[in-house]
Amino acid sequence: MMPEAVMIFAAGLGTRMGELTRTRPKPLIEVAGRPLIDHALALARDAGIARIVVNTHAHADQLAAHLAQVAPDVLVSHEPERLETGGGLKRALPLLGPGPVLTLNADMVWRGPNPLTLLAANWHEGDGALLALLPREAATGHTGPGDFFLNDDGAPERRGTAAAADFVYPGVSITDTAAVAAFPGEVFSLNPVWDGLRAEGRLRGVVYPGGWVDVGRPEGIALAEAELAR
Repeated sequence: MMPEAVMIFAAGLGTRMGELTRTRPKPLIEVAGRPLIDHALALARDAGIARIVVNTHAHADQLAAHLAQVAPDVLVSHEPERLETGGGLKRALPLLGPGPVLTLNADMVWRGPNPLTLLAANWHEGDGALLALLPREAATGHTGPGDFFLNDDGAPERRGTAAAADFVYPGVSITDTAAVAAFPGEVFSLNPVWDGLRAEGRLRGVVYPGGWVDVGRPEGIALAEAELAR
């Protein structure tokens, strides 16, 4: 079954942005004249995803009002308390529907192939999760070490305590919602869900071949604009 819905994660506090997010949500920060959330929505539209869900938390009223104006068909999953990625996805399941779901972070900018389309084209029946991976040297604006090694069989392997891994997870995935629904609790990251699927041999990765910028800090805005201008 191919993904028919996408969850855009937009409920972060945006604290790394400092004063820029004191009175507005990070997804409304503009890059190249467009709010970050609009860049994410454009990827979903381009990929032909009909059902789009956006979660909200900080300054939720502003983000909801913007979505009502520019994308009234988008569904909003408000989180009075932050639930992290796994908990946020679990809360939104009634809006997303059954089957595998694409997920996309709202604070990233991409140049090149649509990452949602790339993942959908590489999704196999029986997969539990499929992660986009980016070579560490291509992860513009990312200040930490890599997240994964990629085995010959296409399975991502966490770096653990080893040196910086070869690949960064750039915030796009497909995840089987059954695994999320079955995970205990309300507040949790998607990472332990993926670890469980990895143990079952149902976690795979696909390398993204284009440009990407993490817009998590103020300096990421100029980096993203430069990337898009290339």
